[in-house]
Amino acid sequence: MKDLEKNAQYQGGEDIQSVISRHTNQYDIYVTKSNPSTTLGHTDGTKLRQALDSRHVSMIAIGGALGTGLLIGTGSALRAAGPGAIFVAYSVIGFVVFMVMSALGEVAAFIPLNGFANYCQRYVDDALGFACGYVYLFKYLILPANQLVAGSLTVQYWVSKDKLNPGVWIAIFLVVITVVNLLGVRFFGEIEFWLSSLKVVTCLGLIILLLVIALGGGPTHDRIGFRFWKNPGAFLHYTYTEDGELLTIPGSKGRFVAFVSVLVSAVFAYLGTELVGITFAETRNPRKSIPKAIKLTFYRILIFYVCSILFLGMAVSPKDPLLLSANSSNYQASASPFVIAIRNARIDGLDHVINACILLFVLSAANSDMYVCSRTIYSLSVAGYAPKFFCTTNARGVPYYGLMLSFAFSLLAFMTVSSSSAQIFQYFVNVVSLTGLIAWSCILTIHIRFMNALKAQGLSRKTDLAYRSPLQPYGTWIALCICILVIFIKNFTVFIGDNFAYKSFITGYIVLPVFIIMYFGYKFWFKTSIIPAHEVDLDTFRDVIDAEAIKFQEEDEERKAIREAEGNPRDKEWFYEKFLGWIF
Repeated sequence: MKDLEKNAQYQGGEDIQSVISRHTNQYDIYVTKSNPSTTLGHTDGTKLRQALDSRHVSMIAIGGALGTGLLIGTGSALRAAGPGAIFVAYSVIGFVVFMVMSALGEVAAFIPLNGFANYCQRYVDDALGFACGYVYLFKYLILPANQLVAGSLTVQYWVSKDKLNPGVWIAIFLVVITVVNLLGVRFFGEIEFWLSSLKVVTCLGLIILLLVIALGGGPTHDRIGFRFWKNPGAFLHYTYTEDGELLTIPGSKGRFVAFVSVLVSAVFAYLGTELVGITFAETRNPRKSIPKAIKLTFYRILIFYVCSILFLGMAVSPKDPLLLSANSSNYQASASPFVIAIRNARIDGLDHVINACILLFVLSAANSDMYVCSRTIYSLSVAGYAPKFFCTTNARGVPYYGLMLSFAFSLLAFMTVSSSSAQIFQYFVNVVSLTGLIAWSCILTIHIRFMNALKAQGLSRKTDLAYRSPLQPYGTWIALCICILVIFIKNFTVFIGDNFAYKSFITGYIVLPVFIIMYFGYKFWFKTSIIPAHEVDLDTFRDVIDAEAIKFQEEDEERKAIREAEGNPRDKEWFYEKFLGWIF
């Protein structure tokens, strides 16, 4: 508190409110933190709203990591490599995700900005901000449509497409998520809080159920244990189909290839975790909310991913006929390995519950993806990379032109109504799947440059930061190397066998040369250069964020004093912080 008060005293000992007001009038701290020279943000028509509380940000952080990649995508990974391989693969990528989120938390808690492009622009290079921002935008232009298609497929578990055209469900879901986003960030945050809470309860229930099944607590009373780790084995050989014939790569080489293939699958299961970083610019009291959302990432990854993968490998055999017949592109409950475990244990009725949960996960993802898309184009506009009108907001602080752009691209979902267009849409999805890994790499690069700037300018990570990423600097460097490795091996299986799947190769890798061309093209055109560590701006708006932290702390202490004076020190806010906040 004293350090913050000291940092907030500028220009002859101004008080806290003067510091905030001065910078708000000059720059508008909500919009132009990363670009003080811009003329945007002087009016209410270009401001976001700091309306998300700590609980909203924390739940969005965990909800973004729980999706169909966990409930469904793990089935194909288990089938391809075995329980031991997926346990190791998901643990390795879990470490990468933890380092990415910790890196993002350290930089954002220092001075929260509007998007990843703004962080790149401030700490690394203007050209990287341009390339990273647009590559990330490409991802979220396509993802809402993909999630809407997934939602329509999920509903077909109950209502077949012969009875009702899937386009009806796509239209209904699209209207719902658009309305939620139009009503403002506070309403969006509240909806996502409760949806993410249901996600957490669902995943915890499934983890406990898998453990009970593995230990023989199901109706069959079959104590499975680690039986499937012995037969057919923890690490399987890689198999592939060529000319209608199933072929296997034998020996250690086959096991290694299978492991690397599911390493890529594990990445896609975790993608989206970083999207909480987009909410930081609309977060109330970022110095408190951001570290809280990030600190427990390790335990969330350990519980919701590593534990669920371990128990899933115990409860379901990779050679299970139901698993072999499941299609990972089918978002229905029948494709989920969790449902297969439940069926094998002869527990009736839960498949419908799981399908409802999958639908919930998909709609929550579609809602978040539309939000991220609108804020990403907004941040690009603020940074000067996109037309200025995209930073225009309504009275609720919603960048409605960005929302309209996301809505327009969401209409691509109706392509799947026609079978001839469905394959084209799948190529779109494959094109944007690499963007998440590029975003992770950019976040880690930002953190490396941020740490270098702190050192060069005499600031201490121990005393001058609200949150410090652990295992530094080695953790960030190791995670960055793993990300780059996975980027290059993402679609390596196209080279196996005699038939070269050139369509999968092109659509899987095309984003990488696009990113490189955008980066160097912008650099050569505008003659930009990497910002030297001693010239990185670590001062603009730091006094404002320090002053805001003091102001929010005083407000919290005042509310606490009022509750105690009224004889009600333990209200719902206290209950949440005491008993639920450490989990959620």
